[in-house]
Amino acid sequence: DGVFIDRHENEIGGTTDVASRPEYADRKTTKTIDGVVTTGWFTEDFTLAELKTLRAGERLPQVRTGNVAYDGRDPILTFDEVVEIARAASARTGRTIAVAPELKHPTYFAGIGLPMEDAFVAELERLNLTGADAPTIVQCFEVGPLERLSRRIKAPLAQLIAAGGAPHDRPDLTYAQMITPDGLKAVAVYAAWVAPDVTLVMPRDTQGRSTAPSSLVGDAHAAGLKVVVWTLRAENVFLPLERRSGALPAAHGDMAGYVRALADTGVDAIFSDFPALAREGLR
Repeated sequence: DGVFIDRHENEIGGTTDVASRPEYADRKTTKTIDGVVTTGWFTEDFTLAELKTLRAGERLPQVRTGNVAYDGRDPILTFDEVVEIARAASARTGRTIAVAPELKHPTYFAGIGLPMEDAFVAELERLNLTGADAPTIVQCFEVGPLERLSRRIKAPLAQLIAAGGAPHDRPDLTYAQMITPDGLKAVAVYAAWVAPDVTLVMPRDTQGRSTAPSSLVGDAHAAGLKVVVWTLRAENVFLPLERRSGALPAAHGDMAGYVRALADTGVDAIFSDFPALAREGLR
C-alpha cells in the first residue's frame, strides 16, 4: 500500500516473527532481489496493517545473544514514526537528531510496480525534510535514484559504496571505479557524501589486520565530498584482528580504539550499531 517502513531488507523472515505466524504461512515465497535468489516473506506482499501485527526480532541472535531478550516486543516502524522519534529526542535533548533513510532496492521495486522516488519525495515534503539544512541524509547504493533526487530536493544525499560489485542500476560502473579521483568527482555532481564500506578506508590484510589507510578520504575531500563509513560494530567478528579481544566471535573488542583510528584518517562521520562506544572513541 505504498507506505515506507524501516527494515534493513524487504525480506522480513530474519527480523520479525512472521515465520511463526500461521496466518502468513502462504506468503512465503522465493524471489530474485538484485540478482540474489532469496526465500522468505517480503514486505511488498503485506499491507501496513498486516506488518503492524508482526514483532521485531534480533537479526544476529548467535552474535547478539543479549538482544534476543527483546524479541517480540517492538513493532515494525514506519519512516514517519522514526522521524517523530528523532524530533521528540531533539526537543528533549535540545540538540538536532537527524535521520538517514536509505532507499533499498529501488530498481527492483520499480520493476514490480512500486516505484519509490515520487512517493519518497512526497513523504519528505510532507515532513519538511527537503531543504538543504534538513536534518537528514538520504542514502542509496544505486546511482540513478540519487541523480534524480538531486534535481528534486536540496537535502544532502549519500552515495553508498560496497566493498565490491557495482550498483544494480549501473552494472557497467563498478564501485571500485566510483572511488577513483575521477569517479568521486562524478559522484560529487549529485551527492554531498560518499559512504564507503569501512574496509575501503582502512583495508585489511589476508589475516584480517588493518593495513595503512587508503587515499579514499583525501580523494573524496578533494572532490568536495564528505565521508561517512559503515558499519562499526563492537563484536570481534566484525573488527580487524588487532582490535579483537579473545577468541569468541561475539565478545566485544576495542571498537572505540578502531573509531579513533578511523577518525585519524579524516572521515567526517561513522555509522555504528553502538553509538555510545562510537562517541567514546571520538572524545
